[in-house]
Amino acid sequence: MSSLEERDVGVAVAPSSSSAGLGVGAVGAAVEAVAGVAAMQEDVGIRREGPESDPDEPPKKRLKIPEGESGKLEERLYSVLCCTVCLDLPKASVYQCTNGHLMCAGCFIHLLADSRLKEEQATCPNCRCEISKNLCCRNLAVEKAVSELPTECTFCLKQFPRSSLERHQKEECQDRVTQCKYKRIGCPWQGPFHELPAHESECSHPTKTGTELMGILGEMDQNHRRDMQLYNSIFSLLCYEKIGFTEVQFRPYRTDDFITRLYYETPRFTVLNQTWVLKARVNDSERNPNLSCKRTLSFQLILKSKVNSALECSFLLLKGPYDDVRIKPVIYHHSFSNDTNETEYVPLPISDSVECNKLLAAKNINLRLFIFQVQK
Repeated sequence: MSSLEERDVGVAVAPSSSSAGLGVGAVGAAVEAVAGVAAMQEDVGIRREGPESDPDEPPKKRLKIPEGESGKLEERLYSVLCCTVCLDLPKASVYQCTNGHLMCAGCFIHLLADSRLKEEQATCPNCRCEISKNLCCRNLAVEKAVSELPTECTFCLKQFPRSSLERHQKEECQDRVTQCKYKRIGCPWQGPFHELPAHESECSHPTKTGTELMGILGEMDQNHRRDMQLYNSIFSLLCYEKIGFTEVQFRPYRTDDFITRLYYETPRFTVLNQTWVLKARVNDSERNPNLSCKRTLSFQLILKSKVNSALECSFLLLKGPYDDVRIKPVIYHHSFSNDTNETEYVPLPISDSVECNKLLAAKNINLRLFIFQVQK
C-alpha cells in the first residue's frame, strides 16, 4: 500500500487493533459504503441540478391531467370569465372596461341606466374607472371562450357547449317540455318530448263534439278579435286626410326640486302645422326609481301653439329606425284646445324593465311619433 492508503487504514483501525484480518475487512466494507454514499450524492446532485438542455433533444411529453382535474379547470375558467357584477357567465355580448374587467350586456346596460337615474358617472364595480358605451368595448375572445364552455341541459342534465345548448333544448332534447298538437282545441297537456307520441295517440280532444269545442273556440276568437281590433284601428287611421309623423329625441333633464328627479323632454317640433313637445318620466316620478327593479316610462304630448277650435287627434309612439327597443303599438286619443293643451301621462308600451334600461342607458331616446287629426 501507498502511504495514503496506510494513513486511511490507520484511521480506520485505530479504535481496535486486536485482529488485523478483521480490521482489513472492516476497512474494505467502510470504503465500499463511502463510495456508495458518494455515488448516491453525486446522483442526487445530478438530478437536482439537471443536465444542460440539448437543443437537438426532442421535446418532452406533457404530463396528462387526470380526469378529475378537468372539472377544476372549468371551475377556474368560470371564475375568470364570469361577469364582475352578477358573477355569472355571460349569455350574449361581453363588455370590458379600460382595465379589462368583464361585464355581461345586461349588467352593463343596468349600470349605465342606474348612473343616469342617480346623475352620476357610471364606474366599473372593480376598479372604479369610468365606463360608457364609448369607453367600453366588446371582448370577442371571451365571448367565444364562454360559448365553448360546457353547461348542463335543464331537461336531460347532460353536458353541452354553450354555443349548441339552445339548439339542443329547442330541437334535439328528448326530455324538453312540449305541448300537444291539439292545444288549439283546448288540450292542456305538457310533458317531455319522448312522451308526446304516446299522448297524442290517446288524446281525447280530437274526438270531442262540436258543442264541447265551441267554448274553447270562443275564447280563442276573443283573443284574436282584440288583436284584429288594434290592426283595424291603425288601418282606419291611415285613411285620414291629415297625417303627420316625425322623429323625436328625448333628452335627459333634472328637476329643480331639493331631491332632483330625472325627466325627459324633446325640443319643439312641428307636425300638422302645429308646435308640439313631448315629455317623459321614469316610474311616474317615483322618489328613488334606482332602488326599484321594475322600471317603466310614461309620456305626455303637449300642444304649444294656440288653436282657434278644438283639435281632436289620435297619436302613438313607435321605435325609431335605428333602435332595437321593442314597443307594442297603442293608440291614444285626446282633444286639444287652449285650456286642455296637454294629455295625461300615458304608459310607453315597452315590453319589460330590460327594454326600459336600454332606453335609459342611451344618451338620448329616439322614437317616432305619429299624429292623426280626426275630421269632424
